[in-house]
Amino acid sequence: MGKHNLLIYTTIALGLLFLVSRSPQKSQPQEPHHRRRLKVRSHFPFSPPSDPHRHHDPPPAFDPLVAEIELAREDRQWENLYYQTHHDSDADSAAESEASPPEHPEPHPEDHESHPEWEDFADAEDFLNDAERFNVTNRLMLLFPRIDVDPTDGFASEFELTQWSLQLSRKEAMHRSQREMDTHDKDRDGFITFAEYEAPSWVRNADNTSFGYDFGWWKEDHFNASDADGDGRLNITEFNDFLHPADTTNSKLILWLCKEEIRERDRDKDGKVNFEEFFHGIYELVRNYVEPHDTDEHESDDSQEASAKMLFALLDKDGDGHLSDVELLPIIEKLHPPEHYYAKQQTKHILHQADGDKDGRLSLAEMIQSPYVFYTGVFNEDEDNGDYEVHDEFR
Repeated sequence: MGKHNLLIYTTIALGLLFLVSRSPQKSQPQEPHHRRRLKVRSHFPFSPPSDPHRHHDPPPAFDPLVAEIELAREDRQWENLYYQTHHDSDADSAAESEASPPEHPEPHPEDHESHPEWEDFADAEDFLNDAERFNVTNRLMLLFPRIDVDPTDGFASEFELTQWSLQLSRKEAMHRSQREMDTHDKDRDGFITFAEYEAPSWVRNADNTSFGYDFGWWKEDHFNASDADGDGRLNITEFNDFLHPADTTNSKLILWLCKEEIRERDRDKDGKVNFEEFFHGIYELVRNYVEPHDTDEHESDDSQEASAKMLFALLDKDGDGHLSDVELLPIIEKLHPPEHYYAKQQTKHILHQADGDKDGRLSLAEMIQSPYVFYTGVFNEDEDNGDYEVHDEFR
């Protein structure tokens, strides 16, 4: 976006701010405009996820600057834990040097906003809550033209908001993957072999029946499926797929996900999933994936079973009464939702809260009218019941 266009946006925004301040309150609830105390979230996983198959990191902050601050804090927490895990107080200085954590990756120059002022604060939260240095309305005025790009028409559409969230999610995922790769890449050649890769300690210390380990998440077939070019090692893109297989375009890895579903649901260990195994496991996940208005919460058990049988018959291409890994391909995204799904959920929440005229898009005026929607409201997956609930991004 050129400086000329940015100046136009800024001029329009100032006029909108004046109009908004004088306009009557709308009937729907609006975010109060008093200054709120913002708090940096911590996403660092100090304990293993209850289900590594379906674990999903919380959505990133809507504002890339806040996301940068959160990642910086996460990196420090990770480095502290790495030091505690690998440091031997009796080791000599050479051993200490080997055990020091690798440097966490820096954002790519064109994606990185230079904000040395927040680094000067003892606590980044002090910066976020300094009204002169960090003003949420001013931030939205700056971000709006970066969101309104396809097309540039003065509105942030559902598509544009979803793409914005998806871009931030993928950037955070790659940042974490690079950090993990630096940990495992022992010879520092930019690749990871299976011999170099070290599964999480809670997996290594578990017995073979522990959840996650028995299902092969850290086994060699997962590694090999992630190796798209088949050279026996993973580059950063392949390693990112290894850690986030739901978002891969690698057909081998997608099929591996299907195989894992079969292995997890196959109670009689015949290598396939029969209808009972499908109905009492996979079908429930498929139902949770669809939009709430598309399902009937009061649907009878008989009706649910009938619906499940219809879906089962559609998937069972060879009609043998069982589902193979290949036959799960049409629904694998419902069993392992990609980042796009979560980005769309976050966008729907934002539109529900801030879209005053309900036209399915946001003007800059609407964003300014409810600024804290973009600094407090996000969607997180409730791992206990699979539902989506609104949480505060800064509590």
